[in-house]
Amino acid sequence: MPVFFVPSQCITPPTISITGDLLCHLRDSLRINIGEALWFGNGQGTRYHAEITDVSKRAVIGRILKTIQEPLRRAPRLILGQSLLKGEKMDWVIQKATELSVAELVPIESRHSVVQLKADRVGNQLARWQRIALEAAQQSEQWRVPTIASPQSLATLLTSRATNTITLMLAERRKGKTLQTIELPQDITDSVLVLIGPEGGWSQEEVQIAEQAEVVPITLGQQILRAETAAIATISILQSRLGELR
Repeated sequence: MPVFFVPSQCITPPTISITGDLLCHLRDSLRINIGEALWFGNGQGTRYHAEITDVSKRAVIGRILKTIQEPLRRAPRLILGQSLLKGEKMDWVIQKATELSVAELVPIESRHSVVQLKADRVGNQLARWQRIALEAAQQSEQWRVPTIASPQSLATLLTSRATNTITLMLAERRKGKTLQTIELPQDITDSVLVLIGPEGGWSQEEVQIAEQAEVVPITLGQQILRAETAAIATISILQSRLGELR
């Protein structure tokens, strides 16, 4: 069932008020009519089945018929720490990671990243990435929209991670455990943080930082994959093992 995300402030039971881009999409592209029933979500685990009661230039109004909550999570949260990639590759990783139910994405300012965001562009870029995540979550009928953290160094990310998080680092040409054999947590209160390097790979300093933080090295085998390919392959394998892809 298609689910359209609306900001929480637009949901005031028993009504939902849709404005902005979604208003234009529903009214002008989908040409919804009074009396139709649609599903809406707040992106935080709640969905609303609502009957459209008014369509105007200012808003689409819906009357809530039913409210349902997200099913209990069956597996630990998966967090992607992705080093900044150039061009549309970062957008693509965010989109596909969202479709694969990643809970959070953390852009990493890696030493070898081709892209280095300027301070005055971070806000706009974050808004763009969050919009991509929202659209991908909506298209793939997710219950939640993943959060996109502010770009940060590897050291900062490893220092701020929660204590109940196992951290894995994918690094080429290093000995590591395979994703098929590595032991993963099963408690739903735990998290798995997977780190993916940039096009140029991790720097020696970053590898040492990871080793000091007791990050577990992992490998996808002998193949040297592009960064964006490695990210999606790794997420897919982990989500399959965690029971999120069946």
